[in-house]
Amino acid sequence: MSGLIPQRFIEDLLDRTDLAELIGSRITLKKAGANYKARCPFHDEKTPSFNVRPDKGFYHCFGCGAHGDAISFVREFEGLDFTAAVEELARRAGLEVPYDKAASQQIRQARTLTDALDFASEFYHNRLNASEGTLARNYLAERGLDQKIIELYQLGFAPGAGTALYNAAGDELRGPLIETGNISDRYGKPRDLFRNRVMFPIRNTRGRTVAFGGRTLGDDKAKYINSPESDVFHKSREIYGLFEARQALRQIDKLLVVEGYMDVIALAQYGIHYAVAAMGTATNQDSLGALLKQTRHLVFCFDGDTAGYRAADRAMENALELLADGIHMQFLMLPKDEDPDTLVRKEGPEAFEKRIQGATPLSRYLFDRMQEGLNLELPEHRGELRSRAEPLLNRMPKGTLRDAMWHEMMRLCRPPRGTWEEGRGGRQWSGPRRQGRGAGTGVPAQREPVRLSRNHMLCLAMLEAPDLAPELSELCRQDRQLDTAARFAQWLGERQLKNRRQILHHLARAPEEQARFQGIFDGIEHLPSREDALDSARELLAPNEEAMRKQRLKALAEKARDLNFADMTPEERQRLKASLTDHQGKHG
Repeated sequence: MSGLIPQRFIEDLLDRTDLAELIGSRITLKKAGANYKARCPFHDEKTPSFNVRPDKGFYHCFGCGAHGDAISFVREFEGLDFTAAVEELARRAGLEVPYDKAASQQIRQARTLTDALDFASEFYHNRLNASEGTLARNYLAERGLDQKIIELYQLGFAPGAGTALYNAAGDELRGPLIETGNISDRYGKPRDLFRNRVMFPIRNTRGRTVAFGGRTLGDDKAKYINSPESDVFHKSREIYGLFEARQALRQIDKLLVVEGYMDVIALAQYGIHYAVAAMGTATNQDSLGALLKQTRHLVFCFDGDTAGYRAADRAMENALELLADGIHMQFLMLPKDEDPDTLVRKEGPEAFEKRIQGATPLSRYLFDRMQEGLNLELPEHRGELRSRAEPLLNRMPKGTLRDAMWHEMMRLCRPPRGTWEEGRGGRQWSGPRRQGRGAGTGVPAQREPVRLSRNHMLCLAMLEAPDLAPELSELCRQDRQLDTAARFAQWLGERQLKNRRQILHHLARAPEEQARFQGIFDGIEHLPSREDALDSARELLAPNEEAMRKQRLKALAEKARDLNFADMTPEERQRLKASLTDHQGKHG
């Protein structure tokens, strides 16, 4: 709808808005010359990196990159859409947004619907406190809720009479209540959707009621039912408890995503005000997107039964595509037969907070789940782990986190260290061996050999010991197959780099040289130890003496065959005689 608000009005509104005053009314700003600084409200930080430039009309965070004007700040901080943010700024400035007729009609229609739903919320809340709400009040008391938390979440009671809400609403409200599905006229006769139920109003980020959830007090087949979707209620976009969380907390650093209304309310009663519940399943993309608009740190809390793990798996799989660098997701699986409502009452808020702090990061949760039922000492099971995990990692956006998780998968799929031994049934894996004597053979651990090309091994050796570059450079120039190692050795010699740290530091600051050597270690999955790399380089620098002697003898013999003995230099004749004498002495 932003296109239906004149651009000239938006520009005038921004000019009238004092950005420092607007932001300062929500977070604490400190003067820094002509500008202001603060701890960023959009990510958790200890050192202020959030800068406000009133003269330029924008803010910028050097920590997370958040940037924008007054409208974008209100949108992000309050969780509003563009139109609602413009309306909020216009209200502060004492202006009226000049919508065109079509837009004005849509807004009036939406306001009519939320007005009717706000009326229904007040009606249900009043019924809870009336004599007919005794059963509902007793139920809430049994669940441990006090009056303060009931008022905060505006809980209510829907009478058992089929038309209680319809009868209480005036003619101007009945139509909107029917349109939102909270009253049905399917058969030409009005009937309330909610009857004999404890009512949970669902409010948007502005505190307007958009729908309801109802918990039966009887023996209805459906324990909980919700309002149907409407023009003001879309399950996948609404988050239950977010409005209340924003009222209780000045800044939301993380959200604990639970499964039920009562979980949210019980945790809030015990001082954990950042718990919310997604109206749709917390596993679909829309719900996750709505949650990530509020914070970049989500902790999903599920019951520790089979259904809970299935729900956690769905959340994890669908979150992968959104898991960019800087987003932190964790999973808290509760003990079996417990939910947040029961557990926080049983063990108290401090113990529950410790559980939240110790929640499993998504990366670890993924590999823990993928490993279930596998024995990674078996090659087949390592292959199975990779077949399970690789398609999931491929769904992640490129970044540091994806690279780290890919390396973790390769580490888990790497064969365990050990040795192959000959047995009666053929070659057998002996398993990892420990240093020293103890259970087993007492043989020192042997590193599994890693087979790499000579190019790779020489480059790795020079990375570990750059001082080898001059010697290896000469060797590599004599062998066309060592062209990569030759280029790397030449570069190290030119730059006079002395250690691995200098090499990496130099490459990090030189993009053109990064491009030159970016593929130098392509295809390596398992790196050898430093000692193995250096040993391989030493073997190439100091090959078998007998092989070298034979090579020299062959060269001299070929020259003697092509030239007369008399044409050879005295030194060459002496070397040939000595070689022949030595050869005859050894081989008779």
